[in-house]
Amino acid sequence: MSGAAGRMGRAIISCQKQAGLELVGALERDGSEFIGQDAGSLAGIGELGVSISSDAGAVLKNAASVIDFSSPENTLELAKHCTETATGLVVGTTGFSAEQRKELESFAAKIPLLISPNMSLGVNVLFHLTRMAARVLGPDYAAEVTEIHHKHKKDAPSGTAVRLLEILEEQFGLTSDDVVHGRSGLTGERPRDQIGSHALRGGDVVGDHTVFLLGEGERIEITHRAASRNTFAMGALRAAKWLAGQKPGLYSMDSVLGLS
Repeated sequence: MSGAAGRMGRAIISCQKQAGLELVGALERDGSEFIGQDAGSLAGIGELGVSISSDAGAVLKNAASVIDFSSPENTLELAKHCTETATGLVVGTTGFSAEQRKELESFAAKIPLLISPNMSLGVNVLFHLTRMAARVLGPDYAAEVTEIHHKHKKDAPSGTAVRLLEILEEQFGLTSDDVVHGRSGLTGERPRDQIGSHALRGGDVVGDHTVFLLGEGERIEITHRAASRNTFAMGALRAAKWLAGQKPGLYSMDSVLGLS
């Protein structure tokens, strides 16, 4: 587990036995105050005998898959280590620049690499339903995406919302230049070739996402609400279990769920 001391790292560690997996290593960045602590104790499930380390090379030798919820810079460094140990990498980290994402995907030539902005099984069904609805209804239906997260979230829009926007762009033949993030002032009539994106922050909301497809006389709303981080944790663990033993290549949760 890379990013073992973070919110998602702790949730994943706490769910590993439920998923039928065994934690063999836990990673944090150099200088972290959590280095040397027992990963299980930190996750609230008692000692596992696995100390948090910053030595990725040593930890990965015993791992079939590694799950990463850290930072883009750390993920890229971790991917390099994975190529040396032939370890599958599940990436839940978000906030990559276009250049960083391209560099990350290049590692799929050497290792099985699964990237998903959201590991929840339900959210990945949301992606699938959004793609299907947008394809069937077409750009005559105005598309808007809203997302709500807790006050501690650092990036906006969320990685999940970004993926939903990408799906809508693909289906409607639009680009990121056609996405408007919030509206203010005299914006005029809504253009046909536009997608709206709206991010709300506050409280302890784990994650809510809604896609609106608004037509004349009707609208469709597709919503996913997460009530627990364990939802994402179990999805990430299922992905790690599936990825072990796969050939090098770039995968998504669609592959895990048989939706691709």
